[in-house]
Amino acid sequence: MASNATQYNNLTPAQPLDKKTLNKMVWRSLNLQASFNYERMQAGGWLYGILPGLEKIHGDNEEDLKISMEHNLEFFNTHPFLVTFVMGIVLSLEQQKADIATIRSVRVAAMGPLGGIGDAIFWFTLVPITAGITANMAINGSIAGPILFLLIFNVVQFGVRFWLMGWSYKLGTKAIEMLTANAKEFTRAASMLGVFVVGALTSNYGATTIKTVIPNGESAVVLQDILDGILPKMIPLALTLGLWYLLKKKGWTPVACIGALLVLGLVGAFFGIF
Repeated sequence: MASNATQYNNLTPAQPLDKKTLNKMVWRSLNLQASFNYERMQAGGWLYGILPGLEKIHGDNEEDLKISMEHNLEFFNTHPFLVTFVMGIVLSLEQQKADIATIRSVRVAAMGPLGGIGDAIFWFTLVPITAGITANMAINGSIAGPILFLLIFNVVQFGVRFWLMGWSYKLGTKAIEMLTANAKEFTRAASMLGVFVVGALTSNYGATTIKTVIPNGESAVVLQDILDGILPKMIPLALTLGLWYLLKKKGWTPVACIGALLVLGLVGAFFGIF
């Protein structure tokens, strides 16, 4: 269950985190996906990564540390190589004892866009270029090929991790006044961004279709074509809204919703509906 607290008990800003602690959290960020699951995604690894910082920030108040750990264990999912950017921003807000709604909003708003950015930087640019060069070396019998590939890839990813942690931590500290002064507007904007992200994911990755075909002489009626004419991706949208209803109105857990989708998919596939 998520904490109902809206702010910390001790609102006195903590001392800035030292470089040793920031670097320690960078190394811990390598475990981001160690406890990956379909309910909270990377939440366990996220909390493990920033825990040294939270302990230094809230170490003098056990209740505040508990509240912080609780809301930082909520759903989290971002690009594993860029996670330190989110860490730095969130830790700067935690240090300034910003209200919890603002910290949540920043975390959600920051983690979403990084997925596409990270894929573009690493999987679509760095890996193909580096692999293209070093693979040719390996094919020609050079052992330096795979070694060079691993060296380049890891130098870049670790350089990005360490740089983003320090840069975003300083950026978050400077931006705290703006964020707290416009917390309500920022929270609403972040919520709207979340809705847009979910909508875009539903549209791009929703692949559920209706296979039902109604005989009609020489020209059979394809039900999916009719639905697409009314609203493309109508079935994925209906499933998304149905899951929202079960989660928000009926109190279902994410695991129960996943189970329901699995049963629905199996039954629909068996009867040739989906």
